Amino acid sequence: MIRLKKILIPTDLSEYARHVLPYAVEFARSYDAKIYLVHVVDAHWAGPVASAEFPGMVENQIEANKESAQTTMGQIRAELVDTEVETQVLVGAPHVEIVRFARSEDIDLITLATHGRTGLAHALIGSVAEKIVQMAPCPVLTIKHPEHEFVLP
Repeated sequence: MIRLKKILIPTDLSEYARHVLPYAVEFARSYDAKIYLVHVVDAHWAGPVASAEFPGMVENQIEANKESAQTTMGQIRAELVDTEVETQVLVGAPHVEIVRFARSEDIDLITLATHGRTGLAHALIGSVAEKIVQMAPCPVLTIKHPEHEFVLP
């Protein structure tokens, strides 16, 4: 029997990421599971050179990004009625922090959006979703946009 008690929704707060919500919420309601909505402020650009050249500026930008993310996540959380939701804003490399969070919280399912980048964009940027699928300690449901309409029987 499949038991889903903890569902992780990593989000980059984009419109693509919002398309995951109906799927995750339906699983949460069906299994009486808790949703963990997580955003990672990508700090890979804030390396030692940036910190040395612009002291304080990097930390201020990261803090501003965290505050903005918390506000947006609060709005998303308000949309998820009748579902237990915990929000978390982390800082670091998105795929690393998401996998680390999934392990530490003993997550049962990760639901995430794919942006569908191909070619040069995929080669240069890489796919956070692909890295999560490869490294995750649990099953991962990826939702491609535009997805099929979600219809209840």
